[in-house]
Amino acid sequence: MTKGQVYLVGAGPGDPKLITVYGLECIQEADVILYDRLVNEQLLTHAKSDAELIFCGKLPGKHELIQEQIHELLICKAMEGKVVTRLKGGDPCVFGRVGEEAEVLAERNIPFEIVPGITSGIAAPAYAGITVTHRDHASSFAIVTGHGRADKKQDTLNWSALAQGIDTLAFYMGVGNIHYICTKLIENGRKSQTPVAVIQWGTTTKQRTVTGTLETIEQIVIDEKIEHPSIIIVGEVVSLREKIKWFQERNEREVQEVCQL
Repeated sequence: MTKGQVYLVGAGPGDPKLITVYGLECIQEADVILYDRLVNEQLLTHAKSDAELIFCGKLPGKHELIQEQIHELLICKAMEGKVVTRLKGGDPCVFGRVGEEAEVLAERNIPFEIVPGITSGIAAPAYAGITVTHRDHASSFAIVTGHGRADKKQDTLNWSALAQGIDTLAFYMGVGNIHYICTKLIENGRKSQTPVAVIQWGTTTKQRTVTGTLETIEQIVIDEKIEHPSIIIVGEVVSLREKIKWFQERNEREVQEVCQL
């Protein structure tokens, strides 16, 4: 039997309009779609009526399908000659474990393509009115994991380099570790008054943003009950938010217009 084709696709950060044209084509052509929790399910309405949809959602500490099972599904469906789209939130190469899945497919000689997507570390702050670079405030930007592998206790991040060498930091999956993150940055030379934003459900209608400093943001997150999924943005660019928070202002205008009807 002829082997199928696998597409490892980034679905974008949440707003369904932010998927790429090629990513949308991969959804439309798929016989099987394996999709994650952070994928906006509106995208699945573009699938063929007879496409098989398989949820592979992951919550912190609770996985619907473990990674090895996902590998087996990709292999089995492709070996049946099907077009398989593996749909991941954001960009699949940014903490999306796409490298592991691509390795497994390559080992079995199964044709695959990686289709990039817009990552939440750039998109969520943009929707919150924060540009991760700015000529006056930030000429460098880093994407950082907010937690390591569950079976890897040792912290391998170069905190000194992050604290002193990078203007803007985006911590993924880190809201549960926000105390540790802020403490390590301050201990390694970042000013305690450095602005910080935490953005929950970025680019979606559920988006919430809170701001503070490395010294104050932890308590603000607790008080405002900010939870996963959230991005933590550290840097002077956060100070621009009040001036350019276009998404929040647009939503507020729309609410006012509805109320006036």
